[in-house]
Amino acid sequence: MENRSFTTAFTVDRTPEQTLAAILNVRGWWSEDIRGRTEKAGDIFNYRFRDIHRCTIKIKSVEPASKVVWRVVDNYFSFTEDTTEWKGTEIVFDISEKGGATEVRLTHVGLVPEYECYDACTGGWTTYVNGSLKALIETGKGNPNVGEPMNETEKALAV
Repeated sequence: MENRSFTTAFTVDRTPEQTLAAILNVRGWWSEDIRGRTEKAGDIFNYRFRDIHRCTIKIKSVEPASKVVWRVVDNYFSFTEDTTEWKGTEIVFDISEKGGATEVRLTHVGLVPEYECYDACTGGWTTYVNGSLKALIETGKGNPNVGEPMNETEKALAV
């Protein structure tokens, strides 16, 4: 059976180690509104974009300079009938050397065309991965969404 999960990839002129560091800097390329730790296996973080999308992600594994796997443990979309469409899916970043450069391949395992969010989600991943993450790796500055300002309690709890 063919893999119908969403995949996107790009190549950069950086080392696999630099690339891994950028992927783990989720606030630098996806959203500044990430709550929790994002560096190692077992870390759990929360993503939120306004009242449109919230999810809780557990980092399942980090393999030095080669792979990062996230598991979506909870999800909410305001715009789909099944608000939990991502729940139980995995987001895999494969890092490999290709002809003196480094390739990053994101596969959102379980994000399939039958999902109501598919078009919006694949467009979002393409923007954040091929645009913002790639820019972070190449220039040190990504283009994450800014999110909403934290209140004082949230600032104190932010890691």
